[in-house]
Amino acid sequence: MNTVIFILVGVAIGAGAAFGYFNIGQSRRLKKLERETGEKIATAEKRLAETEHKVALAETKLKEKVLDAKNKALEIIDEAKKEEREMRRNLEKQEERLMTKEDGLDKKITEVEKLKEAYLKRTEDIKIREEKVESLYKEQEEKLSQITQLSKEQAKEMLLANVERDYKPQLVSHYKSMVNDIKEDANKEAKNIIAQAIQKLASDATSEATQTLVELPNDDIKGRIIGREGRNINAFEHLTGVDVIVDDTPGAIVISGFDLVRRYIAKRSLEKLVADGRIQPARIESIVEETKLEVGQMMKEFGEKAAYEMGITGLHPDLIKIIGRLRFRTSYGQNVLKHSMEVGFIAAAIAAEVGADVHTAKLAGFLHDIGKAVDHEIEGSHALISRDILKKYGLSKEVIHAVEAHHEEVPFESAEAMIVQAADAISASRPGARRETLAIFLKRLQDLENLALSFKGVEKCYAIQAGREVRIFVKPDEVDDMGAIKLAHDIVTKIEQELTYPGTVKVQVIRELRAIDTAK
Repeated sequence: MNTVIFILVGVAIGAGAAFGYFNIGQSRRLKKLERETGEKIATAEKRLAETEHKVALAETKLKEKVLDAKNKALEIIDEAKKEEREMRRNLEKQEERLMTKEDGLDKKITEVEKLKEAYLKRTEDIKIREEKVESLYKEQEEKLSQITQLSKEQAKEMLLANVERDYKPQLVSHYKSMVNDIKEDANKEAKNIIAQAIQKLASDATSEATQTLVELPNDDIKGRIIGREGRNINAFEHLTGVDVIVDDTPGAIVISGFDLVRRYIAKRSLEKLVADGRIQPARIESIVEETKLEVGQMMKEFGEKAAYEMGITGLHPDLIKIIGRLRFRTSYGQNVLKHSMEVGFIAAAIAAEVGADVHTAKLAGFLHDIGKAVDHEIEGSHALISRDILKKYGLSKEVIHAVEAHHEEVPFESAEAMIVQAADAISASRPGARRETLAIFLKRLQDLENLALSFKGVEKCYAIQAGREVRIFVKPDEVDDMGAIKLAHDIVTKIEQELTYPGTVKVQVIRELRAIDTAK
């Protein structure tokens, strides 16, 4: 029993001790928590105070900005009002000016209406007077016809015949004097201009043939060029488009063809093959293709060089290549590229002398025959082909017109077009520039003589100076002095209409009366 009591007392004492220890720890924790809470509250209050301070600063700045914005808005409004007032003043001034102009226009319209009425009235009066004059004229004609018993045409013919009979020597003399004066002045001025233009140009006259000679190191190489059963020569002709003539000419073969580009490619290719020594179809094809590329580059260089010598810039690269092709094109034996450059220089010189556009004349003269580079590929005349090419590459309308009109397929509309035609004729007709076959030359002379002999009163006719002059002897008893002048004009007109000729043809009609007697 005592033991139990002791145990119970011990348990009670332990429980009390434990409860006291728990209360002491709990008290410490509470104090610590209160202290931390107080610190947090103090920090929060401090931050709140800082935040309130920042808010106050922000409100102050915001108020300042709002105030600035209001001030600026007021300034803008003031400026807008000023501009509005200024615009209103300007509009009012413009309105006043328009009103003044409108009043002036009303007055002018009124004046024009009055003038129109006066003009119409005057026109009616003139028409009435014309009718009266016409009526009087017809009455006079009728009376004159009744008196003379002649019609109007008969009276006119009689009057002209009487004037011609009575004043023929004076008329012939006066006409000749006028014609001679005009011709002398025109010829003198034209010769001066042309002479100055040609003197500024130093150009050689070259003539291209239709065959090219290729020299060989020995005659043994001819057999290798021909190949077994003609395989090599057939392949070469097929690839180059020319004819290769292998004959008995020692140390040479002939390449024949009208296309200078093809002949040049063939010549260069054959020279390479001979130097290489390997002549067989595959090698021929390789060499020909390589040479074509080289010649294409060469044509570009020719075009660039020509444009540089002409002082012309800004042309399209493809147009430059087409210009270079003209180096391998001939017209009556005259190299077309050299001819084109010559025409450009002559046209520029003439344009400078007569006050035309020098650049347009030079450029049109330089490009006038560019169609000849492709005229074997495109149908039509080279002048119109040239026009289409220049349109494609964006040349000016003035240049295009001068080019398309240089053979009169299109009517002349500018002085530059006439200058280009004249420069073309000068370049083509100067001695040595072009060559003709003997048959064509003789036919042209024969046509001139036959045309002149077809006129009544012509006794003899001679075409001289390579067909540039025709001397015509007439029968003096059938053709008088006035008739000789008229005959020369009629023959010139017929030559221009029916014949084709380079340059000009001078027609000289000679009428002479020979009195012959014999002393016995």
